[in-house]
Amino acid sequence: MVGKNDGFFQQVFQVARLVPRGRVTSYGAIAKYLGAAGSARMVGWAMNQAHNQFPVVPAHRVVNRNGLLTGKHHFAYPEQMEELLAKEGVEIIHDQVKDFKNLFWDPTEHLSID
Repeated sequence: MVGKNDGFFQQVFQVARLVPRGRVTSYGAIAKYLGAAGSARMVGWAMNQAHNQFPVVPAHRVVNRNGLLTGKHHFAYPEQMEELLAKEGVEIIHDQVKDFKNLFWDPTEHLSID
């Protein structure tokens, strides 16, 4: 699903595009899946650049390891990340995904690298 020869940001975008509606993953989970455990911050940087990508990258589905919406300030307006998640049925309380453990989508469990 994710090509080994793609650049790191492109790999991050590819993984983020595969996160199902109504689910979330974390920066660290994407980094670990891509063989770059410890590079969660780089995944965050990629998400900051995701808004101009085509096909669209659902960056709102990528949160921190505790389910916090730490990237919300990189959207058009700070509430947009929460609004996009709410449209998918994800409840947010005080900038944190409610029921994070059950909504968490781990790419290492669902994807393989081609």
